[in-house]
Amino acid sequence: MNSIEQQRKRLLEIITKDAYFREKIILSSGKESDFYIDARLVTLNAEGVYLIASIMLDMVKNDGITAIGGPTLGADPMVGALGVLSFQAGHPVKTFIIRKEAKKHGKQKQIEGPVLTAQDHIILIDDVATTGKAFLQSLDVFDQMGFKAKKAICIVDRNEGAREALAARGCELLKIFDINEIHKK
Repeated sequence: MNSIEQQRKRLLEIITKDAYFREKIILSSGKESDFYIDARLVTLNAEGVYLIASIMLDMVKNDGITAIGGPTLGADPMVGALGVLSFQAGHPVKTFIIRKEAKKHGKQKQIEGPVLTAQDHIILIDDVATTGKAFLQSLDVFDQMGFKAKKAICIVDRNEGAREALAARGCELLKIFDINEIHKK
């Protein structure tokens, strides 16, 4: 696909056709919602994850990023695609996954992937942002390790406080889609 706008349009089609459900559900934030976005149906779809990674890399192409990743399970498939596309573009970035807690065995890491440093320009990613809980937990891990992330990107921002919560921690939330774009389809 050529333009980022064409890629966004196609990704929106995939999300609304395959991953957007109008039904009562309890979200990971504990909130009840009358709709659900099953992001794994997009991030584990070859075309979907390609589009996501392509769009995300375009969103930060002028930011000089050196590392991109996020909390497991939401970020896992996107991280692989982002690594491949950044390599293909000639600007490979470190990719990483943040565990909910450090492993109890082996090297007992909480962040998996290449070694990050305080000098890395890090972008956090996740699939859907509601309250920002997973992003905030990732920022907590970074604080303990002396890392900073000034930007985070999600596929869909549900507009339920994530942007404000991250801003209070000095991290700007970018999104591919606002929930209102999903509802319109």
